[in-house]
Amino acid sequence: MSKVLVFVDSRDNKIKNSGFEAASKAVNIASELGCETEALLIGSGVSSIAGSLGAYGIKKALVADDPKLEKYSTTAYSKILADACRSAGADVIILSATSMGKDISPRVSAKLEAGLAADCTEIRTEGGNIYAKRPVYAGKAFIEVKINSAVKIFSLRPNVFKPVTIDGVTTAAENVSVELTDADFSSQVKEIVVSNEKLDVTEANIVVSGGRGLKGPENFHLVEELAKVLGGSAGASRAIVDAGWRPHSEQVGQTGKTVSPSLYIAVGISGAIQHLAGMSSSKCIVAINKDKDAPIFQVADYGIVGDALEIVPALTEEFKKVLSN
Repeated sequence: MSKVLVFVDSRDNKIKNSGFEAASKAVNIASELGCETEALLIGSGVSSIAGSLGAYGIKKALVADDPKLEKYSTTAYSKILADACRSAGADVIILSATSMGKDISPRVSAKLEAGLAADCTEIRTEGGNIYAKRPVYAGKAFIEVKINSAVKIFSLRPNVFKPVTIDGVTTAAENVSVELTDADFSSQVKEIVVSNEKLDVTEANIVVSGGRGLKGPENFHLVEELAKVLGGSAGASRAIVDAGWRPHSEQVGQTGKTVSPSLYIAVGISGAIQHLAGMSSSKCIVAINKDKDAPIFQVADYGIVGDALEIVPALTEEFKKVLSN
């Protein structure tokens, strides 16, 4: 390998945590392979945030900074990333499997005739090669793959690879020329509407998730009320999403979203392996389930055995009292 290029996801001139995760893992891979790492930032005004990548070991950041790039464009961004890969002489591209990463990685793959391992949950190096583990069959199994093309692309599942800080590294920013025509903006985001009331589970520091133990969709408000009192977000198990109780955007697990909050409360969730894969890295896990032998208790730091419909309202009222003081 000659060089690893990491695309760092940002929004509103702020690098997302998934961007730091990708940068940190790229540095780790490059170190094991004995090659260099460069980062790429795309947007308007992103030059000012390139320096923050030094904390994660990035010594050089390529910056495509242009007012025309303020709004995300899948056609323009993928062209810039592909061109940057060619110019830098990189043979490995790392990026996060966020909505943006999932959107541009196949385009860049086609432009560079590069193999793509998407939504990776593990990456290791051996004998100068990179091996990636990713879910298949709707998360029912994992497969380990090795890409044989000259350029290799890996997208990383967010909240799986913990960013590791490195002291004493300073990032040197280098502006890259951006030559774009109107045709390069054939597809562009015009407006992003963000709910002021609902926090996405991947961004929340506290997540309260509900499962079949709630007995019906009419009781899910108990989970939402507890999450609101704690200043967190409400999630759901695959079982109740499949049953139509909740939207897929709230699903936590192997085939949903991976979360890593400071506090995760599982309400009426048995703890199938697919669900555990999406939340087991949480710092503190609290399980509420009437089945004392439920698998969720094996990973929980604290467990409450009982009916969720009785316990959750009592917890909510108690938290209201404690937090109001």
